[in-house]
Amino acid sequence: IIRKARTAADKRSIDAYGRSIELAIADYLLENGTFPTSIEQLTIEYSGDRVVCSNSGINSDGTIYLTDCTVNNRAVTGYAYGRYGAVAEYEEYTVGQEVRYNNVDYYVIKASGANESSVVLIKATPITSEEISLYLSSTEVAGKLDTSGTYVKMAYYSAEDCVSAGDKSGCTTDYAVSDVKQVVDVWKTNYASEVSEARLATVEELSALGYEYKENDTAAWYDKTENTPSWLYASNYEYSYWTMSQYTDNVSCVWLVSNDGNLPNFNNQIYNDNNAVRPVIVISKSVLN
Repeated sequence: IIRKARTAADKRSIDAYGRSIELAIADYLLENGTFPTSIEQLTIEYSGDRVVCSNSGINSDGTIYLTDCTVNNRAVTGYAYGRYGAVAEYEEYTVGQEVRYNNVDYYVIKASGANESSVVLIKATPITSEEISLYLSSTEVAGKLDTSGTYVKMAYYSAEDCVSAGDKSGCTTDYAVSDVKQVVDVWKTNYASEVSEARLATVEELSALGYEYKENDTAAWYDKTENTPSWLYASNYEYSYWTMSQYTDNVSCVWLVSNDGNLPNFNNQIYNDNNAVRPVIVISKSVLN
């Protein structure tokens, strides 16, 4: 009786450990937009009996399997949590593919295979006055529209830190408190609430799509190549849009993609007001299907 009770308790410990891994996977998915490939990538919060499984891992659909486990060094023979080899088949997405979500058009900027549950998209056009009206007053919106109604003049600074529109000496270049991020965050809440991430495009992402870094004695900049797709710089629209480097400690490393496809030197553009916000989102394929 004691042995059976202990075995049952050990099985419950394995189950509890398995559920804690699944919670960690959910947190990882929310933060990164994709499933982890190994349990070692996770931060697991588990305080029960010590569980060690010699055969464990994450399936392509995000489920886990735990077999050949011990609990406090006691072998739990023949018991497994989950199922090895579970496979989810998701729709494949190719770079440049047009996607419509919540009545808004996007382009795929990173290929996503059948075993990947999320996809990275860039909004086809900048945030519109209608979309941004929940963030700014009608007077403020009117002052930041061009003749076609595109939302422009979004300066990369925190309005609270600026002395006045003509004096930006008190401004910050910290993206975390910038007007740009506030606009993206509010837009996400109202128009893309189901996405796990909404942000600016990174220079690294754009480079993977055809931009080339150039440097001489006086300047450094990115420029499109013959492989850069026109939808990426949207030459049919008269706007520039913000982008940034994801892998830098320099918070002022922000670039612009102009309507002709060039990315100017960021040092000359950090306080340029005539630019739009064109978000990138990471979204689960289950939401799109």
